[in-house]
This record gives sequence, structure tokens and C-alpha cells, in this order.
Amino acid sequence: MKIILHSDDILLLEHWEKSIPEKCVFVDDIEELKMIENSLIILNYSACDSACENILNILSISNKVLILHRTPNIDTAKYVLGLGAKGYGNALMRAHFIVSAIETIKDSMVWLYPEFTTMLITQLPAKDDNPNLVKLNILSEREKQVALLLKDALTYKEIGIKLDITPRTVKAHAAHAYKKLAVKDRLGLALLLK
Repeated sequence: MKIILHSDDILLLEHWEKSIPEKCVFVDDIEELKMIENSLIILNYSACDSACENILNILSISNKVLILHRTPNIDTAKYVLGLGAKGYGNALMRAHFIVSAIETIKDSMVWLYPEFTTMLITQLPAKDDNPNLVKLNILSEREKQVALLLKDALTYKEIGIKLDITPRTVKAHAAHAYKKLAVKDRLGLALLLK
């Protein structure tokens, strides 16, 4: 899958190109961008701001779109994801986040800047007597502990401190829990368990 970059900011394009280990193609013109198919398009939000709905409706039909924004916020995240974007994050985020977003989107999952995932989880209303909590019985005791703390929007680091294990071990337990519970990520877990 080709990676296409579009921005009205040359400094962002340079940052993205340095961050992405694969070869990228730059497309300057929105009309040319609309002709692209079967690609992952990384788009600067300010480059499409007022026409974002129209552009995403066209691009997301035959592409996967990652929207990056210099001033990201949760409302814009909800808006662009609702329009069909497969990811949203900070335009100036570190290279490992950009690579993670690309890998996640290529795997047909949705990627969201980690801070926003936590915000979304904390905004989910809790259900009294959630029948899905019974599903936790298929997890090991440690996986169950990790899953319940993830449901409450704790970070891997916070969970590690609480359980006296490394964040890497937390991540491994989380991955096993996601697989056993048939969810793709911590947001899916929170939706299942809240």
C-alpha cells in the first residue's frame, strides 16, 4: 500500500517523510489527491479544514486516511473519524507514533492519539451489572486485572506501577486479553466492559 502525503505546510511534510521509514509520495493538489486509490493518505487537517467532509467522503471510499492536526482536539477527532478517517493525531507527534498509526491503519484498524483514546474511554458511561463482565472469566487472573484497569482508562505505565510489573508486561497481558475477548484495542475493550 502506497503512502501519500498531502499538506499545505512544507515543514510538516519534511517531518512526516523523516518519520516514515517507507518511501512516500507527495501530492500537492487536492484534485489530484481525489484520483488516488488503494493508498494510505496522510492529510494535514488544515489543508482540508473547511472542505474536510467533502474530501474525506471522496478519499475514504477507496483509500485509508490518517488526519494529522497541529492543534488536535477530541471534538475534531470524533468528527473526522465519523467521516471515515481511519486515524487522527498530532501533526508533530514523534516518529514512533506516526509509524504506529500507519501500521495500525494498514492492519484495518482505527488509530487514535493515545491521549484521546483515554479521553474517550473516560467519557463512556458505566453500566450497572454489565453482563459482559462475565466474559472476563476466560482471562488469567493477571489479564483480568489489567483489563479492568484498562477499562478505567489507566495507561500501561500507571497499571505497571499499580501491579508492580513493567509497562511492557502490561502490554503483553493486554494483547492476550484483547485476543481472548475478540476486541482490537483498549477502546474496544472499554466499549465491551463499560
